[in-house]
Amino acid sequence: QVQLVESGGGLVQTGGSLTLSCAVSGSLFSVYTMGWHRQAPGKQRELVARITSGGSTNYADSVKGRFTISRDNAKNTVYLQMTSLKPEDTAVYYCAQHRGNYYWGQGTQVTVSS
Repeated sequence: QVQLVESGGGLVQTGGSLTLSCAVSGSLFSVYTMGWHRQAPGKQRELVARITSGGSTNYADSVKGRFTISRDNAKNTVYLQMTSLKPEDTAVYYCAQHRGNYYWGQGTQVTVSS
């Protein structure tokens, strides 16, 4: 049914930037809140950023001021712009559509080197 495909992950140095994309198909994209989550080894998955259908956003304190979530409803795509990256940002980043249950993408690895 609904499919989410993340892209844009990779290896960057501390202080660098990276933009992740999540393309959504099989749903009425514009209706739903979208979120970016991340999971580092040995840690629980955490919500990084969220954007509602109306464009309201929320961020985890750890990324506030550095990350920006946005969406392009015409392209059925949600983005996560990451700047001033730190080693502690290293994780697998997952896109999710927030409905009753969450629908997840496959994840994309972001590695920030010291």
